[in-house]
Amino acid sequence: MHEALLEVRGVTLQYKTREHLVTATYRVDFQVLRSDRFVLLGPSGCGKSTLLKAVGGYMAPTEGEITLKGRRIDRPGPDRMMVFQEFDQLLPWKTVRQNVMFPLLASGKLPVRDAEAKAMQYIDKVNLSKFADSYPHTLSGGMKQRVAIARGMAMEPDILLMDEPFAALDALTRRKMQEELLQLWDDTQFTVLFVTHSIAEAITIGNRILLMSPHPGQVKAELDSVPREMAGGEAAKALEIRIHDLLFADAVEEEAPHV
Repeated sequence: MHEALLEVRGVTLQYKTREHLVTATYRVDFQVLRSDRFVLLGPSGCGKSTLLKAVGGYMAPTEGEITLKGRRIDRPGPDRMMVFQEFDQLLPWKTVRQNVMFPLLASGKLPVRDAEAKAMQYIDKVNLSKFADSYPHTLSGGMKQRVAIARGMAMEPDILLMDEPFAALDALTRRKMQEELLQLWDDTQFTVLFVTHSIAEAITIGNRILLMSPHPGQVKAELDSVPREMAGGEAAKALEIRIHDLLFADAVEEEAPHV
């Protein structure tokens, strides 16, 4: 058995709106191992993004606990870097190089010269060296997401948190970004916790997939050892159907007419 890097144990997450107390997840359990490409998959409103925020330290569980390397998470930290869906997560007044350097300098992790070298190392990994001195408004959506990934990885966190990072991209760019993320993983074997509501994307990205039920999010099933070569083939189509049935079987039963 491999030792867990991240452990989520019995985690219930709640937040208040003006009118209600919303239960986003209910007693969720899972473990992420080192070098996992672990995907949280489920329909909109099942608490995937809320759970990712809790792992990031941006909200505390109402019940249960989240630990990283055995230490309880109670605040954000440089050991967990986040990549969001939105393209405006970059600082518009800073160049690509400066955006990637920013958390390295803000955290005091490296002096300026070393931070620049580290930034350029990861800018090169995402194939943006020619754009190091460009500003975000001159970049395409896919390029902006590459910068955000480079910025997160330059910190060399214990785990990279990705909240539907390719959802706003067109289909061709999205597929290209998925392939580039996997190539980057082949190079560095980083650990990633990836949120998506796309079954096809989950199969492409993940080696392990956690299926979550609709609101409030609960664990429906966990699929381990999803092979990379499965993506795009007949086996992937069969797995998509299996996952769809696991995710939505209850909903179909509830909607079926009574005779």
